[in-house]
Amino acid sequence: MSNTRVHTPSVSVFTDFKEITKMRLAISVVFSSVAGYFLGAEVVNFVTVLLLAIGGYLMVGASNAYNQIIEKDLDALMDRTRNRPIPSGRMSVNTAFIIASTFTILGLIVLYIINPKTAMFGAISIFLYVSIYTPLKTKTPLSVFVGAFPGAIPFMLGWVAATNDFSIEPGTLFMIQFFWQFPHFWAIGWWLFDDYKKGGFFMLPTGKRDKGTAIQIILYSVWTILVSLIPVLGVTGKLYLTPLSGVLILFLGLGMLYYAFNLYKKRDAFSAKKLMFASVSYITLLQIIYVLDKFIREWI
Repeated sequence: MSNTRVHTPSVSVFTDFKEITKMRLAISVVFSSVAGYFLGAEVVNFVTVLLLAIGGYLMVGASNAYNQIIEKDLDALMDRTRNRPIPSGRMSVNTAFIIASTFTILGLIVLYIINPKTAMFGAISIFLYVSIYTPLKTKTPLSVFVGAFPGAIPFMLGWVAATNDFSIEPGTLFMIQFFWQFPHFWAIGWWLFDDYKKGGFFMLPTGKRDKGTAIQIILYSVWTILVSLIPVLGVTGKLYLTPLSGVLILFLGLGMLYYAFNLYKKRDAFSAKKLMFASVSYITLLQIIYVLDKFIREWI
């Protein structure tokens, strides 16, 4: 019995830390940043990769902690979020604020060590997410458009960390992840529509799970695929993709598009959930293909 008593609080503290920083989301953001770094780096510096991973995690963790402080009362209304550390009463707002502030300062310092531009984009990301996107979520479906900006920064951030430069290449990486946000978040908004409604969140473009929303999801899926294939044309500077990799990404995109059309046809929560998973698979595999394509070309 005594072992259980000693062990449980530490598990609880770690679980709350995972929840307040949204660890899984933060790790996926770090993955995007590191992929962008590998694409931009002429010589891979693993110290920089480590700093980028730490700085990226700190910035995302800070954004999520601030978000949960602001939305604590709304989180208490939704099944999905009522057991988060703050609404459940396991963590005070002050503790969460200390975590968020510490993470912001440390994150900016770590990213600044890489280079000032990386820190600047990290700061822009936190500001947009916390100060503009979060308050807009209960006001207008345009919040998804605003949220797509900080959401699209990580892939691009890695390139900037590698080169200390913002140009056509990181701009293209930004656009890929920017357009991808729409089918991804609208799929989540559709899937969890009833729960979001309890919290007063407006996530879908028409405000409803209707034909108009489904059509927009299809259109933005198409845009995502088209933007993802631009590097095949050789017009994006050092960011280039071989036609073979382009074909692989096209097939991945058609897979995501299939689930978007399936949602249009069925218009149910289960189809939206499948599209959400398809969109996550798409962006993850796309980043892996981009990186492998670059390194295989260099080895050959």
